[in-house]
Amino acid sequence: MSFAQTVKQEILQTALEPCEEVAFLSALFGINGQLNEGTLVLKSISLGLIKRIVEMVKNRYGETVIIKEEKEINLKKRRYYHGIIENPNKLINECGLLEMGVYAERIDELIIQSRCAKIGFLKGAFLASGSLNSPTSASYHLEISTHKALYNEDLQAIFESLNIPSKPLKRSQSQFINYIKESEKIADFLRIIETNQALFTFEDERIKRDFYNSITRVMNIELANQNKTLKAADKQLENIAILENLSDVSNLPEGLQEAISLRKKFPESSLVELSNKALEIYSKLISKSGLNHRFRQIEALAKEAMENYHEKNNRY
Repeated sequence: MSFAQTVKQEILQTALEPCEEVAFLSALFGINGQLNEGTLVLKSISLGLIKRIVEMVKNRYGETVIIKEEKEINLKKRRYYHGIIENPNKLINECGLLEMGVYAERIDELIIQSRCAKIGFLKGAFLASGSLNSPTSASYHLEISTHKALYNEDLQAIFESLNIPSKPLKRSQSQFINYIKESEKIADFLRIIETNQALFTFEDERIKRDFYNSITRVMNIELANQNKTLKAADKQLENIAILENLSDVSNLPEGLQEAISLRKKFPESSLVELSNKALEIYSKLISKSGLNHRFRQIEALAKEAMENYHEKNNRY
């Protein structure tokens, strides 16, 4: 079972507040319903959802829902279930599904006046066409798809009113989506629709992932710093070798000779580590900046020695 299916299963297993029911049904039938010659049909791959609709429609409107099963003839061979309401007028009117003879063009504002109703609508909308990546996947992505542009705009407004900003996108001529990629906002969505178990799983995986990413970043920084230290040390050893081959280092100032000795004894140490070694060996503190200054002097002397060497040999 995918993580999205887990979320949907939890929605189905949780009782709705009375203030959520109309908006919940409106979202389901508005997104996945079809009005055909006076008959209202809801299509879904979830038999559990269809059974929930059967119960709600019977209790609320006193209408019977006929269930029919359909099996795809393509390679996937998925089973679809049709919940058919032959006398849907009460449901259509209360859920605001028909305006000027057009079915589910927009979301009726009258059914989403309260925060509770908006939450019920999001529960129904996610059941109808929601998807959500597993929190263990490479990226976070939640989306709800609709079939009409104006309906999708109204859905975005519901998200915004609950402080869950979503981004609309036209995927095709008949498919529009609202999507969320920020992990915090996806967690807010799961919290608002009261899927607490799914929220716990999501947050647990998110914390683990963030911790792993933090450790990885620290390790990468440490590795980069280590590589930088080794590269600088190699350059310093190269300059020391040039001076030793082309000049008499015993004539150098004491401070430079100390720096040369430290670097040769500890070829992979950082300047901070060399500073500590200086205190042990010479019983005096040579700061990191002091060592850096000495190595810059050594580099300048090595460059000068090389230039003199080439100039001398080019004369003959």
